[in-house]
Amino acid sequence: MQISSRFTLAIHIFACIETFEKDYKITSDFLASSTNVNPVIIRKLLSQLKTAGLLKIARGTGGATIAKPLKEITFLDIYHAVECIGYRELFHFHENPNPDCPIGGNIHHILDDKLQAVQNAMEKELESITLEEVKRDTEKYLIN
Repeated sequence: MQISSRFTLAIHIFACIETFEKDYKITSDFLASSTNVNPVIIRKLLSQLKTAGLLKIARGTGGATIAKPLKEITFLDIYHAVECIGYRELFHFHENPNPDCPIGGNIHHILDDKLQAVQNAMEKELESITLEEVKRDTEKYLIN
């Protein structure tokens, strides 16, 4: 299992906005130059983050800004905004386990609670990290 790069790209976007918004207009092209990702992909992420209420986007030449204080935006907020999974569906089962097999017919009973515990633990950890921490860590690497 691997979380897609959308999650880390979104965090990269927030770090760029926070770091550069006073000096540059934060556009998809600007963000693409930092992430080395196609601006079309950046625009899709920006749209998802805007829909989630995490960013404000001024159409045309306005650029992107962060919609809330960094300490109020958690990694879980970002994860929910950009990852293309349903609510409570981190793990996806194969479509048609054999109901006549003692394992296939019971695989959900065997695994559901365990997988839910793993997902709950991951979400709890994601919720404990805010963009304020990313800002502090980013500042360590900025050249004055």
